[in-house]
Amino acid sequence: MSLAITTSYAGEFSGKYIAAALLSGNTLANEEITIMPNVRFKSVIQKASTNNIVRDASCDFQTGQGTLTLTEQILEPKEFQVNLDLCKKDLFATWQGAEMGYSQYAELPASFSDFVLAHVAAKVSDFTETQIWSGAGGAGSFSGFATLLAADAALPAGQEIAAVGGGILAANVIDELGKVVYGSSELRLYVSSNVARAYTRALGGFAAAGDNAGYDSKGTNQVLGGLFFDGVQIVVSKGMADNTMIAAEKSNLFFGTGLLNESQEVRTIDMQEVDGSMNVRVILRYTAGVQYGEVTDIVLYA
Repeated sequence: MSLAITTSYAGEFSGKYIAAALLSGNTLANEEITIMPNVRFKSVIQKASTNNIVRDASCDFQTGQGTLTLTEQILEPKEFQVNLDLCKKDLFATWQGAEMGYSQYAELPASFSDFVLAHVAAKVSDFTETQIWSGAGGAGSFSGFATLLAADAALPAGQEIAAVGGGILAANVIDELGKVVYGSSELRLYVSSNVARAYTRALGGFAAAGDNAGYDSKGTNQVLGGLFFDGVQIVVSKGMADNTMIAAEKSNLFFGTGLLNESQEVRTIDMQEVDGSMNVRVILRYTAGVQYGEVTDIVLYA
């Protein structure tokens, strides 16, 4: 059976596949940070802070009462591309299996091209999730929040906390979480997967100390979701390196991408009519990057 799948997706359809590739990871799918689409080249992030603005009332306008400080950071998404040669024969066998009811997708895509792109989009989504938190920068990467914060001399020394020796375990996770939390109504506590597992076990283990049967009386049968620490919402950030935590306001962390601008491109090209092979070439171009606003409002534990 011959499948002609040479397809170029532009405009709305290109945006659909780019969005699926970028926004399906845990952090972006749940909008745990601020998403800035349509950044063509650079975007300036401005954040205002004030101090000493409330004073005793008088009949006069009081000058010099408090200060307003404006800070700015530059968010510059980096350009990425996917160029793949995939064997149509192997992919088609998988696609037929999915057609018979063994697909891991919720429903079978309408075309073979959609199936191929769904496969690629899932890989790009996993890559992006890891880059947001742990990206080291350089070739094939963009600098994630942990990398940016560790290199920022303006991060107060007291807000850059070294990870405990031996790593975070159920026995010490409560104390280590307590080192990171500070007061803010919008604060989120972003934690790596191993910290989340340790916290889950610690909650279930309270029964051994005679305190209670763990969170919601579930003992060790804990599911870490919708939980808090000292009133602060916990966000499990699957792209974080082990033993890493970041405390920050959601509105202070930004992910930038072009999404629907002209630099985005999605294509599947059937090479059978070109060189007689059974290969499918996948072309995907997009931009992605992260930045924060005010570094003094962030705590890094790494």
